[in-house]
Amino acid sequence: MREWTARHWSVAALVSAVVALVTGVVTGLVPNPLFTRMIEAPWWSYPVWIVSAVLSGLLVATYLAPSAQSEAERTRDQRRNVVGAVLSFLAVGCPTCNKLVVLALGTSGAITWFGPLQPVLAIGSLALLGFALRARLRSARVCRLSGAGRP
Repeated sequence: MREWTARHWSVAALVSAVVALVTGVVTGLVPNPLFTRMIEAPWWSYPVWIVSAVLSGLLVATYLAPSAQSEAERTRDQRRNVVGAVLSFLAVGCPTCNKLVVLALGTSGAITWFGPLQPVLAIGSLALLGFALRARLRSARVCRLSGAGRP
């Protein structure tokens, strides 16, 4: 893989911080006056929150480098990015604070059905983000080895 420049690391750090801040505030993991959790966050929410933010930042930074991916592969990876980010948001959010879940399942259904499903969503989100990052890094490596993207 081509060495990352300071620009790559700066973008990765900035995007990670923004994703962590937005997700943390909206899900109530970061105490704030705008959003209050009705149910305390489980211990695993915090590592999932941070790891998903870091993976998202690294993924965005990979788009600064030339890639040997086809348009279909790029679209597939972008879908993984979005689905992974949405799943991580749902995984760390308060089950009874999610209006869509409460509307679909009711408050007791959100606690009984959606709450226990959240760790599965967390694992799925981290897996999707990890697969997308691996694919992007592999395509950057292929691009470097083939000489594509050179002026």
